[in-house]
Amino acid sequence: MIEFLSVQSTALIDWSRAQFALTAGYHWLFVPLTLGLAVVMAVMETLYYVKKDEFWKRTAQFWMKLFGINFAIGVATGIILEFEFGTNWSNYSWFVGDIFGAPLAIEGILAFFMEATFIAVMFFGWNKVSRGFHLASTWLTGIGATLSAWWILVANSWMQHPVGMEFNPETVRNEMMDFFAVAFSPVAVVKFFHSVLSGWMTGAFFVIGVSCWYLLKRRETKFALESIKVGIAVAIVAVIGVMVTGDTSGIQAAKYQPMKLAAAEGLENGGPGAPFSVVPGIEVPKVLSILATHDIEGHVPGINDLLYGYTTPDGEHHPSAEEKIKRGKEALAAFKQFRATMKTDPATAAEARKKLDENVEFFGYGYLDKPEDLVPPVPIVYWAFRIMVGLGGALALLLALLIWHQWKGTLADKRWLLWLGILGIPAVYLAGQAGWVVAEVGRQPWAIQDLLPVDAAISSLSVANVVTTFFIFLVLFTILLIVEIRIMLKAIKKGPDFA
Repeated sequence: MIEFLSVQSTALIDWSRAQFALTAGYHWLFVPLTLGLAVVMAVMETLYYVKKDEFWKRTAQFWMKLFGINFAIGVATGIILEFEFGTNWSNYSWFVGDIFGAPLAIEGILAFFMEATFIAVMFFGWNKVSRGFHLASTWLTGIGATLSAWWILVANSWMQHPVGMEFNPETVRNEMMDFFAVAFSPVAVVKFFHSVLSGWMTGAFFVIGVSCWYLLKRRETKFALESIKVGIAVAIVAVIGVMVTGDTSGIQAAKYQPMKLAAAEGLENGGPGAPFSVVPGIEVPKVLSILATHDIEGHVPGINDLLYGYTTPDGEHHPSAEEKIKRGKEALAAFKQFRATMKTDPATAAEARKKLDENVEFFGYGYLDKPEDLVPPVPIVYWAFRIMVGLGGALALLLALLIWHQWKGTLADKRWLLWLGILGIPAVYLAGQAGWVVAEVGRQPWAIQDLLPVDAAISSLSVANVVTTFFIFLVLFTILLIVEIRIMLKAIKKGPDFA
């Protein structure tokens, strides 16, 4: 009998979650800077190609050096992350591997190899290929990194909103029925642009922050001011794009993951004209309805509504969690009966299959014990959302100040603003991490939304093995991060080579 029919111990589940969260959290420290610096350095090399000015060549080469340091270490964490699906989440991989594996395979075969091929030309081809071919290699390196992100985010988006598949009880697998539905679902498209543009923000504010340090030290003034101009240009596009896609993402969460939205708002009891919680005790009337539905009187369910059932003003009934769990257990019972009789008693198997088909949309709920299991850790999701939005707003304000003083020509003299520019680096990283906390912790208890809970997705391992590897990875990733920071600081301290 396949393993995922039995739920593992709480300790194993918690440690497996912790290990995956650790790996993903560290990995996302490297990915956004890769995506952002790829655009910045490509723009700078384009300026070199157009203006034929050696200044822009040297400027691009400096940021390429930092890109290369970050890229190399990011690859290591990414490879481990993908392996964990097989080692720690084998039931998940069995259950949906036909679907989840496809975008990961495409990412490895197409996007990653494209990125790896052209990155060599970008770093080592300056005096070996034409300026045009080198420029194309730089852009294709960035495009390869972005395409890599596309397929990874397609896989993640499918976990948030599973589409394009059908459950086959004979193989006990969900099988892909529509590749394009998976690859280009609205959730995938929005998540891709939101995540990639947040990476652009990271790269832009990184460039701005490092350049502000040079201005504070009164070093490399021309290099710093010109780099800030490029950083500002990229940041303007990124900030506007993140705001637009964030708005659409909120609407999608209200439609496909209402419990995540309710947890992010700490909304216990919803309804039409729902208020937005700024912080506990301070609410803005009706704003949540506007954000979630683009209707001032739009109906937004709260946590209790989702647990105990509710009916919208237009008469649409949404069953309670208890009803879903009951039907989920009926689906599981029918599934087990089908598996037991499909070769020996076709008539009984056919009846069980019919019962399963009637309740298959609630299959994952059958693994839950009580309605409260559907509620994610509300305080974590609530505050992570406010950190993300609050820091995002602060960075937008910082960008406006930078634009103003850059235009006025007074930026280099505003030491307080230069310090804020440096602080923008940790702020943009923290905002990005908080966003992923909202996305992933807010989805709990689901490994795949409404389809497979985390409890049933993990491998049958000893807790000791998972604990041991957790601390091995913690030490390894921390060392890698320290090494990257030290190498980057050394390169930054040395500065660009204009000799």
